[in-house]
Amino acid sequence: MKLFSTIIVSSCLATQAFGVTPVVSKGLSKPALVTHKSPLRQKNVADVSPLFRDPTITRGGAIPGLQAYSDALDKKPITMKALTSLVGWFLGDLLAQLFIAGGPVDYKRLATLSFFGFIYHGPSGHYFYNWLGKQVPGTD
Repeated sequence: MKLFSTIIVSSCLATQAFGVTPVVSKGLSKPALVTHKSPLRQKNVADVSPLFRDPTITRGGAIPGLQAYSDALDKKPITMKALTSLVGWFLGDLLAQLFIAGGPVDYKRLATLSFFGFIYHGPSGHYFYNWLGKQVPGTD
């Protein structure tokens, strides 16, 4: 129940951060044939969509917190990549246990995989991709 509440609250906060308002369904009064144009297909999409916000008002533009994350990534790259990997492995395993396995959550497995992401996957990816960037010539 706590997980469900957390997902609902985080979804509401995310939609509020993007300025998205929910669409209230009035039921199907006629066939599902759309007769009006989407507001995103108008000429001035940036004026209509809440995703195109003024970057001077919200740090990072359309994604709140992106600039702060990028700044932290520049200052402490290994720590941030380790934390990002921890979150990724945690969420990935949690969702796999809930939706694929369908049984109760194995917290030992969840902690082990999260720890693996934090200790090994994030830092090793940092060094591997830096090494790969030196081996393969490319553009910046």
